[in-house]
Amino acid sequence: MNDHRPYAAATPARPAALAFAEALLDPGSFRSWDTPVTDPDPGPDYAADLARARARSGADEAALTGEGRLDGHRVALLLSEFAFLGGSIGTATAARLLAAVERATAERLPLLAFPASGGTRMQEGTPAFVRMIAIANAVTAHKAAGLPYLVHLRHPTTGGVFASWGSLGQLTTAEPEALIGFLGPRVYEALYGKPFPEGVQRAEHLEQFGTVDAVLRGAELRERWAAALGILAMPDAHETSSPPTSDAPSATTVDTADVWDSVRITREPTRPGLAELLARAEQAVPLSGSGAGERDEALRLALARFHGVSCVVIGHDRAAAALHGPVGPGGLRTARRGMRLAAELRLPVLTVIDTHGAELSPAAEEGALAGEIARCVAELSTLPVPVVSLLLGEGAGGAALALLPADRALATQHAWLSPLPPEGASVILHRTPDHAPRLAAQQRIGAPELLREGVVDRIVAETPDLLGPVLAAVAAELTHAAALTPPTPRIVRFHGLGG
Repeated sequence: MNDHRPYAAATPARPAALAFAEALLDPGSFRSWDTPVTDPDPGPDYAADLARARARSGADEAALTGEGRLDGHRVALLLSEFAFLGGSIGTATAARLLAAVERATAERLPLLAFPASGGTRMQEGTPAFVRMIAIANAVTAHKAAGLPYLVHLRHPTTGGVFASWGSLGQLTTAEPEALIGFLGPRVYEALYGKPFPEGVQRAEHLEQFGTVDAVLRGAELRERWAAALGILAMPDAHETSSPPTSDAPSATTVDTADVWDSVRITREPTRPGLAELLARAEQAVPLSGSGAGERDEALRLALARFHGVSCVVIGHDRAAAALHGPVGPGGLRTARRGMRLAAELRLPVLTVIDTHGAELSPAAEEGALAGEIARCVAELSTLPVPVVSLLLGEGAGGAALALLPADRALATQHAWLSPLPPEGASVILHRTPDHAPRLAAQQRIGAPELLREGVVDRIVAETPDLLGPVLAAVAAELTHAAALTPPTPRIVRFHGLGG
């Protein structure tokens, strides 16, 4: 059958990538940035391939670019057209993508990428293959300019595209049931004589490992990304002119009840934690995992906005830890992802400390738990953006220490911080947990002592609505921290020790 015949009298195809973009964007807002492509010297067979691809897809190349509006936000778009030679990247495709990334950076637009590609175009070989480096470098420069880069992986995304600009998103989502992976299943079967294990490269499976933040359908994608753009477009702490006020009393008026009572209060199952705090944000967009194949339910990462102040939230989810186990090395690598994200987006960081302690297991040792605590402390201490820490409840051990360095540190009235849970300290000293209440007082772990020692800067009094005063104080302190010239590195400043 002649491949050209079916297209000769047919209505020209409409690129599926454009239909996808127009369904996602505000109606009528898409504008193309594309100019006619110049093909490489293709030879007769490749020229025929290109002609058929253009007729079949309705696109002139495997990538289309442009701009539009998403919930009113002006954005730039990179779109793969899979019907054009499997969305593969040739030299002309790469030139188009590169020009669009550079224009988005020059015009300071958020960049939204929608890859659906088998990778490098085999007809062009190495000259096309190495173009992935230029695209990745341009995306890196875009992020270095403090601009958002969001990626939605469509079906399928494999090979060099997934290994370059498809894996550099600050927020990465995926299409349901999308095939996502470095190695194409057919290539694997040809190389090894057996099929690739079913389901490993599906979006839903990768979500479990934090390779993607969420698997979303069209309406869900629009809602999630509109929320993210709303957070990123809001004035950050550097730009807030009038910080919110809090009626939290000073340390001298805070009730200094027995510290063991505080320990018990922070362990009450009904006490609000990080999940409830994020639920009270004006806007919150959850992120998932380290981006390196690890997901830890006990450590949450999100973009959020409190009282008009946008930030990256990195915190312990004590309720999730009770169900799934304490924070481990993967959770701390997720925390470090959040730190890098804040630096790229030039957003302040809020760390929320509420943990009974880190994972204690052979797997945690093999996963470099101690090293990850140290790296969290080091990276948090030298971030080029304001950092506020909130000691919300329990603060036990290295898991708490990892999120403690800050320009401004808050503690709720009953919060506490200790090298180990008091029972653990009692076992070490007395071989029994029975002395925990006495040791809690002896070790000066309560919020009033932490304030006197210079570990925290402010105590937020607890009311029946615990989170109301906390949220107001957090927003005020994020704003206050932005006005400081932070020490390098950030340290916990103890009175009488040079602080």
